[in-house]
Amino acid sequence: MIYSLSILVTFLPSFSFAIAASFKADTVVSNGYKIKTIIIDPGHGGDHEGSGPRFSRGASGAYSHERDVTLAIGLKLQKAIEKDLSGVRAVMTRSTDKDVDWKERAGIANQNKGDLFISIHCNALPDRKIHEKVGTKHHKPVYKTITVPDHSGRGVLMLVYSFKRSREEERAVKNTQIEEEAQADPSFDPNDPTNTILINEYKRKFRQRSINLANLINNEFVETDGRKSGGVIEESIFLLCNTAMPSVLVETGFIDNPDDEAYLNSEAGQNEIVASIVRALQNYRNGVETTTQSQ
Repeated sequence: MIYSLSILVTFLPSFSFAIAASFKADTVVSNGYKIKTIIIDPGHGGDHEGSGPRFSRGASGAYSHERDVTLAIGLKLQKAIEKDLSGVRAVMTRSTDKDVDWKERAGIANQNKGDLFISIHCNALPDRKIHEKVGTKHHKPVYKTITVPDHSGRGVLMLVYSFKRSREEERAVKNTQIEEEAQADPSFDPNDPTNTILINEYKRKFRQRSINLANLINNEFVETDGRKSGGVIEESIFLLCNTAMPSVLVETGFIDNPDDEAYLNSEAGQNEIVASIVRALQNYRNGVETTTQSQ
């Protein structure tokens, strides 16, 4: 078994982390693999004791909050997935205004054996610091530093977990995928050193698929909807690396930008966002479900 797994790892294709690069078909999917469960995670939630209103509701615009926009998009996405992706169940990490801790969100995803995790968020820029002239002293200008809102951000952004958080994902994989293998095979030895190779292969596959899905979603936003995009980048996000499955965080727009805020709160805008994600999911499913076991 060690020899076979070593050969598998040696000959795995290398992956280039670039949005413009073409994605090679995954060749490590078992025959008959089907996507059964997609986890939808509407970011943030209602105010609750101990977190503070700004933290729990997320970013804010002139008249709306991230917590409300992400829930509205998430509920629409759930219905669209179960309607347009036959045989796929969509599980929400929250379906009300109530906030849910990130650990509980990851737990919901892992307990439901999700095949994909999609976290929905809205972006915002921090205030800018500028130097303003307030007068003169001894014939020299006097300045003071002030902060002003920055509403220049616009468009979408896709986030995948960073390699810096590989330990968290390793633990998540070990507690779900490896545990599942142990339950299926009574002779399974959790202390077998070959499990390290198996865990690393799961991590590689989940990361590769996360980037693949992020690229597909981003391409739909840009090429179909004509939206501006910051691309696909990696971040050390606790939530993503604690889910034992391919995971993508979708920043659907800058809620503090007047144009983006209007788009994010409109029925047309939310429906367009959902339709783009669903098309990307259909393309993703066509790719992973039609691949065959490598020989």
